[in-house]
Amino acid sequence: MNTNSNSYTIIYASVIVVIVAFLLAFVSSTLRDKQQKNVELDAKKQILSALNVRNVENVDAEYDKYVKRDMLMDADGNLSENTGAFATAYEKEVKENNRYHVFIAEVDGDTKYIFPVYGTGLWGGIWGYVALDDDKNTVFGTYFSHAGETPGLGAEIATANFQDEFVGRKVLKDGEVALTVVKHGKVADADYEVDGISGGTITSDGVKAMLKNCLDDYKVFLTKETVED
Repeated sequence: MNTNSNSYTIIYASVIVVIVAFLLAFVSSTLRDKQQKNVELDAKKQILSALNVRNVENVDAEYDKYVKRDMLMDADGNLSENTGAFATAYEKEVKENNRYHVFIAEVDGDTKYIFPVYGTGLWGGIWGYVALDDDKNTVFGTYFSHAGETPGLGAEIATANFQDEFVGRKVLKDGEVALTVVKHGKVADADYEVDGISGGTITSDGVKAMLKNCLDDYKVFLTKETVED
């Protein structure tokens, strides 16, 4: 075959494309399970952070030590065991399947409830977990992260300093979600309000909306006197 002909060039390019596509598909298939496992480990690490368990080496072992049950909540606030795979895309599950996750943990003999939260900051998505004491109203711990907030400003939601401000705050007031973030330096009710980030007003407002919107979905469960399996 004439290697200088157009037909040779087309055939050669087509073969290369097919080979590269095959290799990419093979690599993607080979790494898919490992990638999914890494996503799960990261989510478990975030849940542990909401329980104030940080800087762990063996994430799976620590998660199993503290988190006892992965539950799903129905519209009446009843819980049932999640028999499916460990979930990480909570917003998608809510929108597509109306599935609301509640993680039940035990810390020093006390029951804790962990709720996924998600929303939007200044530059993209924000998310996290809120852990409550067994009264289902007092914040035991939180974890927040972001897709690309401004370092030193909105990105401060991912720091322990900001997250620890929520500890001890209350979620519900007269049956409604009152846990909120206010403008920096404007806290008037320390039982429910957390000081926002100086210079990060939009991201702080995003956290405020995220807490309101997501925790609203759990109000029926939070106001039930007992946990129903």
